[in-house]
Amino acid sequence: MGPPQTVSIETDHGLSIVADHWPGIRTPVVLAHGGGQTRHSWKSAARALAAEGHRVLAMDLRGHGDSDWHPDGDYGIEWFAADALEVVDWVGRPVVWIGASLGGLTGLIASARQPQAIASLVLVDITPRPSTEGVERILDFMGQDVEHGFGSLEEAADAVAAYQPHRPRPADLSGLAKNLRRGEDGRWRWHWDPRFLGSRPPSSRLAKNPAEEAARQLAVPTLLVRGRLSDLVTENEAQEFLRLVPHAEYVDVADAAHMVAGDKNDIFTAVVTRFVANGRLANPEAS
Repeated sequence: MGPPQTVSIETDHGLSIVADHWPGIRTPVVLAHGGGQTRHSWKSAARALAAEGHRVLAMDLRGHGDSDWHPDGDYGIEWFAADALEVVDWVGRPVVWIGASLGGLTGLIASARQPQAIASLVLVDITPRPSTEGVERILDFMGQDVEHGFGSLEEAADAVAAYQPHRPRPADLSGLAKNLRRGEDGRWRWHWDPRFLGSRPPSSRLAKNPAEEAARQLAVPTLLVRGRLSDLVTENEAQEFLRLVPHAEYVDVADAAHMVAGDKNDIFTAVVTRFVANGRLANPEAS
């Protein structure tokens, strides 16, 4: 299997969504990263799914990576969902949607808008009502040095290591570099539009929550993958989601936090490829 082709998908509302595309003849799979990440976050999961014969698309959400920034800073969840449906049309519906955090909420909202667009849904460490404390910790980290940036990749790696003390600091920083861009002043900044921080997904404890309403409508095979160390999706939040979506399956990955695919990539990839292949997990267990 060769490298992916990088494609640019032009949306009806004028933005270009950039993605890595692996052709295939089996069910299309779309992978959508979390807020502040890029399409490179999926490591070997995309390649493993492509090796199984699936048509795979790992996308950069609007305002992230190589996709366009919105000129007016429109980063509400409804806009991410609108982009998602156009990406699904491009790759060929229905798709398996695998979304981490913001990418998962995007797929959830899109599935409520057009249920026929998504054949099955994998939510990676996200539920309609994640922990407020976990949300605030993520936003605090994302807001650090967002304008000033870092003097080197090593500085950025130190910041990530402080935020994720459970994960060994990598010796090879090439992967981290894909989530940063170097400005004309020589400083490294995260590869996303800082205005994104002003548009929060529906994660608060509001009485009316569009993501919760979308979850109530879910009829397709659904898998929730949680990192057991996550402070965004605690066990309470996971069980609340399973009450909302009784047919959903659940895997709790030991020694992983919010970035499940990065923390335990081999386990994550094995679980996801099995679910995509079968539409369900036989005897799912925590690993």
